[in-house]
Amino acid sequence: MTQKPVIAIDGPAGAGKGTLARRLAEHFGLPHLDTGLLYRAVGLKAERTGRSPVEIAGCLDPSDLVDPDLRTDGAGQAASKVAAIPEVRAKLLDFQRKFAAQATGAVLDGRDVGTVICPHAPVKLFVTASAEARAERRYRELRAKGVDTIKPRVLAEMAERDRRDSERAAAPLKAAPDAYHLDTSDMDADAAFAAALAFMESKGFRFSGP
Repeated sequence: MTQKPVIAIDGPAGAGKGTLARRLAEHFGLPHLDTGLLYRAVGLKAERTGRSPVEIAGCLDPSDLVDPDLRTDGAGQAASKVAAIPEVRAKLLDFQRKFAAQATGAVLDGRDVGTVICPHAPVKLFVTASAEARAERRYRELRAKGVDTIKPRVLAEMAERDRRDSERAAAPLKAAPDAYHLDTSDMDADAAFAAALAFMESKGFRFSGP
């Protein structure tokens, strides 16, 4: 094959899709976009400024995506709220599709990449894991950062975010019909990466670099 693939990776929080997306992007020499950062940037900026999320989404700048606070749990909750607004999604759709349309190909991860942003992507992965496994990972991550929390709280917050993401009217979280389901409940990052590569090789993608 002469053109590198568009790899669309979707899944709930804590399933490992971001780590997998970054590793695949590095392995294949592809640009990577964490689409969730767009919504985190909009949500965080809306909370800080009081401006309309729709207005912010319409003039989002790449510099807005480097704020270290975007990786906080609060930003994730804010993202989930603004992501339920159809007008916000519409404003950000063009940005994401242009990124995916690069001649080199691209890796995008989020919650509606395979269903809405890149429905014709040749490779679609839906990365999931049990709620307990995802909450355990998130709990360890927060504790490593010095955040004082307890597992039941993390699990409850994750369940609420899952519900919000899955039940929203605009582009709800769900697997594309032709997506490969990768359950990482009992996998570490290396095993998930190996499983994704094996699937892609079975589809004819054997790129090893730029």
